[in-house]
Amino acid sequence: MYFSLRSIFTYLLISLYVLVAGPIALAIGVPFKNKTALYVPGRIGVWLALTCAGIRRRVRGLEHVPPNRAVVFCSNHESNVDPPVLFLALHSRLHVLFKQELTKLPILGRVMVAGGFVPVERDKREASIASIDRAAGSIRAGNSFLIFPEGTRSRTAEMLPFKKGGFIMAIKAQAPIVPVYVSGGRAAMQKGSWFVRPVLVDVRVGKPVETAGMSIDQRDELIDVVRTRIEELRNNPQ
Repeated sequence: MYFSLRSIFTYLLISLYVLVAGPIALAIGVPFKNKTALYVPGRIGVWLALTCAGIRRRVRGLEHVPPNRAVVFCSNHESNVDPPVLFLALHSRLHVLFKQELTKLPILGRVMVAGGFVPVERDKREASIASIDRAAGSIRAGNSFLIFPEGTRSRTAEMLPFKKGGFIMAIKAQAPIVPVYVSGGRAAMQKGSWFVRPVLVDVRVGKPVETAGMSIDQRDELIDVVRTRIEELRNNPQ
Protein backbone atom coordinates (compact mmCIF):
# COMPACT_ATOMS: atom_id res chain seq x y z
CA MET A 1 0.00 0.00 0.00
CA TYR A 2 2.86 2.40 0.84
CA PHE A 3 4.45 2.00 -2.60
CA SER A 4 1.08 2.50 -4.28
CA LEU A 5 0.36 5.73 -2.43
CA ARG A 6 3.90 7.00 -2.99
CA SER A 7 3.65 6.26 -6.71
CA ILE A 8 0.28 7.98 -7.03
CA PHE A 9 1.63 11.04 -5.21
CA THR A 10 4.67 11.11 -7.53
CA TYR A 11 2.53 10.88 -10.67
CA LEU A 12 0.20 13.63 -9.49
CA LEU A 13 3.05 15.93 -8.44
CA ILE A 14 4.96 15.50 -11.71
CA SER A 15 1.80 15.96 -13.78
CA LEU A 16 1.14 19.23 -11.98
CA TYR A 17 4.77 20.29 -12.41
CA VAL A 18 4.66 19.61 -16.16
CA LEU A 19 1.38 21.47 -16.53
CA VAL A 20 2.84 24.54 -14.82
CA ALA A 21 6.52 24.50 -15.80
CA GLY A 22 6.15 23.08 -19.31
CA PRO A 23 4.24 25.97 -20.93
CA ILE A 24 6.48 28.53 -19.19
CA ALA A 25 9.61 26.78 -20.45
CA LEU A 26 8.22 26.62 -23.98
CA ALA A 27 7.13 30.27 -23.90
CA ILE A 28 10.66 31.36 -23.00
CA GLY A 29 12.77 28.69 -24.66
CA VAL A 30 11.18 28.52 -28.13
CA PRO A 31 10.83 32.16 -29.24
CA PHE A 32 14.15 33.17 -27.67
CA LYS A 33 15.93 29.95 -28.70
CA ASN A 34 17.06 29.56 -25.11
CA LYS A 35 17.81 25.91 -24.32
CA THR A 36 18.69 26.76 -20.74
CA ALA A 37 15.05 27.71 -20.20
CA LEU A 38 14.13 24.19 -21.28
CA TYR A 39 16.89 22.12 -19.69
CA VAL A 40 16.88 23.67 -16.21
CA PRO A 41 13.18 23.02 -15.48
CA GLY A 42 13.50 19.68 -17.30
CA ARG A 43 16.29 18.50 -15.03
CA ILE A 44 14.45 19.80 -11.96
CA GLY A 45 11.36 17.85 -12.99
CA VAL A 46 13.32 14.65 -13.57
CA TRP A 47 15.12 15.04 -10.23
CA LEU A 48 11.80 15.66 -8.49
CA ALA A 49 10.24 12.55 -10.05
CA LEU A 50 13.13 10.27 -9.13
CA THR A 51 13.43 11.67 -5.62
CA CYS A 52 9.73 11.33 -4.86
CA ALA A 53 9.73 7.78 -6.21
CA GLY A 54 12.80 6.87 -4.16
CA ILE A 55 15.02 6.15 -7.15
CA ARG A 56 18.66 6.68 -6.17
CA ARG A 57 21.69 6.42 -8.44
CA ARG A 58 25.34 5.51 -8.15
CA VAL A 59 27.55 6.63 -11.04
CA ARG A 60 31.08 5.46 -11.75
CA GLY A 61 33.45 6.14 -14.63
CA LEU A 62 32.48 9.67 -15.65
CA GLU A 63 36.18 10.47 -15.77
CA HIS A 64 36.27 8.50 -19.03
CA VAL A 65 34.04 11.02 -20.82
CA PRO A 66 36.18 13.26 -23.07
CA PRO A 67 36.01 16.86 -21.80
CA ASN A 68 34.88 19.66 -24.08
CA ARG A 69 33.80 17.23 -26.77
CA ALA A 70 30.41 16.01 -27.98
CA VAL A 71 29.96 12.25 -27.55
CA VAL A 72 27.34 9.58 -28.10
CA PHE A 73 26.48 7.72 -24.89
CA CYS A 74 25.39 4.18 -25.76
CA SER A 75 23.53 2.28 -23.03
CA ASN A 76 21.74 -0.99 -22.49
CA HIS A 77 18.06 -0.66 -21.54
CA GLU A 78 16.33 -2.72 -18.86
CA SER A 79 13.70 -0.46 -17.28
CA ASN A 80 11.55 2.65 -17.57
CA VAL A 81 13.70 4.45 -15.02
CA ASP A 82 16.87 4.17 -17.15
CA PRO A 83 16.24 7.25 -19.34
CA PRO A 84 15.55 9.72 -16.51
CA VAL A 85 18.43 8.38 -14.40
CA LEU A 86 20.89 8.68 -17.29
CA PHE A 87 19.51 12.08 -18.26
CA LEU A 88 20.65 13.40 -14.88
CA ALA A 89 23.77 11.28 -14.49
CA LEU A 90 25.62 11.63 -17.78
CA HIS A 91 25.52 15.22 -18.99
CA SER A 92 24.04 18.58 -17.98
CA ARG A 93 22.52 19.12 -21.43
CA LEU A 94 22.01 15.63 -22.79
CA HIS A 95 20.14 15.17 -26.08
CA VAL A 96 18.32 11.93 -26.83
CA LEU A 97 17.48 9.95 -29.94
CA PHE A 98 13.96 8.74 -29.12
CA LYS A 99 10.89 7.01 -30.54
CA GLN A 100 8.59 9.19 -32.64
CA GLU A 101 5.55 8.01 -30.65
CA LEU A 102 6.75 9.95 -27.59
CA THR A 103 6.18 13.25 -29.39
CA LYS A 104 2.46 12.65 -28.75
CA LEU A 105 2.93 13.16 -25.01
CA PRO A 106 1.14 16.35 -23.96
CA ILE A 107 3.58 19.23 -23.39
CA LEU A 108 6.52 16.87 -22.80
CA GLY A 109 6.65 15.92 -26.46
CA ARG A 110 6.97 19.57 -27.48
CA VAL A 111 9.55 20.25 -24.79
CA MET A 112 11.74 17.35 -25.93
CA VAL A 113 11.70 18.44 -29.56
CA ALA A 114 12.28 22.08 -28.64
CA GLY A 115 15.21 21.01 -26.45
CA GLY A 116 16.94 19.36 -29.39
CA PHE A 117 15.90 15.73 -28.84
CA VAL A 118 15.51 13.98 -32.19
CA PRO A 119 12.53 11.67 -32.81
CA VAL A 120 13.03 8.68 -35.08
CA GLU A 121 10.35 6.87 -37.08
CA ARG A 122 11.95 3.46 -37.13
CA ASP A 123 9.39 1.96 -39.50
CA LYS A 124 9.95 4.59 -42.19
CA ARG A 125 13.39 4.31 -43.75
CA GLU A 126 13.60 7.75 -45.39
CA ALA A 127 12.29 9.56 -42.33
CA SER A 128 14.66 7.59 -40.12
CA ILE A 129 17.67 8.50 -42.29
CA ALA A 130 16.64 12.17 -42.18
CA SER A 131 16.47 12.03 -38.36
CA ILE A 132 19.91 10.39 -38.16
CA ASP A 133 21.37 13.09 -40.40
CA ARG A 134 19.77 15.82 -38.28
CA ALA A 135 21.14 14.29 -35.07
CA ALA A 136 24.62 13.93 -36.61
CA GLY A 137 24.54 17.62 -37.49
CA SER A 138 23.57 18.43 -33.91
CA ILE A 139 26.52 16.41 -32.59
CA ARG A 140 28.88 18.26 -34.93
CA ALA A 141 27.46 21.47 -33.46
CA GLY A 142 28.61 20.31 -30.01
CA ASN A 143 25.62 18.44 -28.54
CA SER A 144 26.07 15.08 -26.83
CA PHE A 145 23.46 12.37 -27.39
CA LEU A 146 22.16 9.29 -25.59
CA ILE A 147 21.07 6.21 -27.53
CA PHE A 148 19.49 2.91 -26.49
CA PRO A 149 20.50 0.70 -29.42
CA GLU A 150 18.32 -2.22 -28.32
CA GLY A 151 15.33 -0.07 -29.27
CA THR A 152 13.24 -1.32 -26.34
CA ARG A 153 13.69 -2.76 -22.87
CA SER A 154 15.24 -6.18 -22.49
CA ARG A 155 13.19 -8.47 -20.25
CA THR A 156 16.26 -10.49 -19.24
CA ALA A 157 19.86 -9.84 -18.23
CA GLU A 158 20.89 -10.42 -21.85
CA MET A 159 20.92 -7.47 -24.24
CA LEU A 160 18.75 -7.51 -27.35
CA PRO A 161 20.30 -7.11 -30.83
CA PHE A 162 21.57 -3.59 -31.50
CA LYS A 163 19.96 -1.42 -34.16
CA LYS A 164 22.36 0.45 -36.44
CA GLY A 165 20.93 3.98 -36.57
CA GLY A 166 22.75 5.44 -33.58
CA PHE A 167 26.08 4.05 -34.73
CA ILE A 168 25.63 5.47 -38.21
CA MET A 169 24.86 8.80 -36.53
CA ALA A 170 28.11 8.64 -34.52
CA ILE A 171 30.16 7.76 -37.59
CA LYS A 172 28.63 10.58 -39.63
CA ALA A 173 29.46 13.00 -36.82
CA GLN A 174 32.89 11.36 -36.26
CA ALA A 175 32.07 11.45 -32.56
CA PRO A 176 33.33 8.98 -29.93
CA ILE A 177 30.87 6.48 -28.48
CA VAL A 178 30.92 6.15 -24.70
CA PRO A 179 29.64 2.74 -23.51
CA VAL A 180 27.29 2.75 -20.52
CA TYR A 181 25.87 -0.11 -18.48
CA VAL A 182 22.87 0.57 -16.26
CA SER A 183 21.37 -1.94 -13.83
CA GLY A 184 19.00 -2.14 -10.88
CA GLY A 185 16.08 -0.31 -12.43
CA ARG A 186 14.16 -3.44 -13.41
CA ALA A 187 13.22 -3.98 -9.75
CA ALA A 188 11.56 -0.55 -9.63
CA MET A 189 8.54 -1.57 -11.68
CA GLN A 190 7.12 -5.07 -11.82
CA LYS A 191 5.85 -6.25 -15.19
CA GLY A 192 2.37 -4.90 -15.87
CA SER A 193 2.46 -2.53 -12.88
CA TRP A 194 2.65 1.27 -12.86
CA PHE A 195 3.67 1.40 -9.21
CA VAL A 196 7.31 2.34 -8.57
CA ARG A 197 9.43 0.80 -5.83
CA PRO A 198 12.52 2.58 -4.42
CA VAL A 199 15.73 1.14 -5.86
CA LEU A 200 19.38 1.99 -6.33
CA VAL A 201 20.31 2.26 -10.02
CA ASP A 202 23.93 1.53 -10.80
CA VAL A 203 25.49 3.39 -13.76
CA ARG A 204 28.90 2.41 -15.09
CA VAL A 205 30.63 4.46 -17.77
CA GLY A 206 33.42 2.99 -19.87
CA LYS A 207 36.24 4.30 -22.01
CA PRO A 208 35.18 5.89 -25.32
CA VAL A 209 35.36 4.13 -28.65
CA GLU A 210 36.65 6.47 -31.34
CA THR A 211 34.90 6.70 -34.70
CA ALA A 212 37.32 9.20 -36.28
CA GLY A 213 38.29 7.93 -39.71
CA MET A 214 35.60 5.25 -39.78
CA SER A 215 33.16 4.90 -42.66
CA ILE A 216 29.52 3.80 -42.55
CA ASP A 217 30.60 0.48 -44.07
CA GLN A 218 32.33 -0.22 -40.75
CA ARG A 219 29.18 0.19 -38.67
CA ASP A 220 28.88 -3.53 -37.87
CA GLU A 221 32.45 -3.61 -36.59
CA LEU A 222 31.70 -0.59 -34.41
CA ILE A 223 28.56 -2.24 -33.04
CA ASP A 224 30.56 -5.35 -32.07
CA VAL A 225 33.20 -3.31 -30.26
CA VAL A 226 30.70 -1.17 -28.33
CA ARG A 227 28.54 -4.15 -27.39
CA THR A 228 31.62 -5.94 -26.07
CA ARG A 229 32.57 -2.87 -24.00
CA ILE A 230 29.08 -2.73 -22.45
CA GLU A 231 29.22 -6.45 -21.64
CA GLU A 232 32.61 -5.91 -19.97
CA LEU A 233 31.09 -3.18 -17.80
CA ARG A 234 28.31 -5.60 -16.84
CA ASN A 235 30.66 -8.48 -16.03
CA ASN A 236 33.36 -6.47 -14.25
CA PRO A 237 31.77 -4.19 -11.64
CA GLN A 238 34.28 -1.98 -9.90
